[in-house]
Amino acid sequence: MFAVVKTGGKQYKVAEGDIIQVEKLPGEANASVELAEVLMLCDGGKVTVGSPFVKGAAIKAEIVAQKRSDKLIIFKKKRRQNYRRRNNHRQDFTVLKITGIKA
Repeated sequence: MFAVVKTGGKQYKVAEGDIIQVEKLPGEANASVELAEVLMLCDGGKVTVGSPFVKGAAIKAEIVAQKRSDKLIIFKKKRRQNYRRRNNHRQDFTVLKITGIKA
């Protein structure tokens, strides 16, 4: 059984036991979280597609860790204008372990 879930403006295909990285969600490590925006469920050969979400479906997950991504360098330059700007960015994300899929 797998599902397609929407969180943080992105879609993820998940099955029970999967570990995924999603945009930052509130909560501490070992906390339980429920994702209710399920777009599609597939149980064996039976496929259920929501419009836009499947009613009554939810994904149960456990927060494994709250982390930050590697440093991303932003560099802007305009040639022959003596214009150079350098910035850095680190995005926060949450590591989730899928514990159950409720249809």
